Amino acid sequence: ERQRYPEETVNIIKSAFTGGLVGWLYGGLPAFYQARKAFIERSHGELFQNRADAVQSAHRAGLRSFIRYGWRWSWRVAAFVTVFNTVSTGLSVYRNKTTISNFASAGALTGALFRMHLGLQGLAGGFVFGTAFGIPAGGLLMLMQNLVGETLQEKRNRERRELYEQKLAEWQSRLSVTEDLVQTESNTQGGPETEIARES
Repeated sequence: ERQRYPEETVNIIKSAFTGGLVGWLYGGLPAFYQARKAFIERSHGELFQNRADAVQSAHRAGLRSFIRYGWRWSWRVAAFVTVFNTVSTGLSVYRNKTTISNFASAGALTGALFRMHLGLQGLAGGFVFGTAFGIPAGGLLMLMQNLVGETLQEKRNRERRELYEQKLAEWQSRLSVTEDLVQTESNTQGGPETEIARES
């Protein structure tokens, strides 16, 4: 209706991107330093053209590890955050309220989903870990919404009310234009008839 994506969808996309970026840094930076350090330790006997060549080689080794391990963490964290936010947002929209239980359920489902390849024990462990992760994450998100002053549900209800009032005003203005046209048309049709009646 508003010719744009819902704010919830945009928030899920933004959080997935942010989660991917944080995961890349979390996995890539330690791998960069470790690979660079390992390269320096291994290359004591190698000959380099100059100091800059040695530094560049160490940086290239670190960069390869940064990209490789950063990517591994990036897509996993982005997928985890996306599933968590999609479930919690879906529950909030369906129930039309934001509660801690929405986040706990989203965390439990996401944790179980990511650990189900480990069997029943992994599924149960992921369920417990996800619930334990979802409760503080949900509390933090709810606290941030309260600090902003307007929750997503309140904003959504306000926007719906404003859209309804705008459409009602447009409809009433069209209705008044239609009534004016009908009245003008009846006046123009009634004019010659009254003149004929007066003449006779």
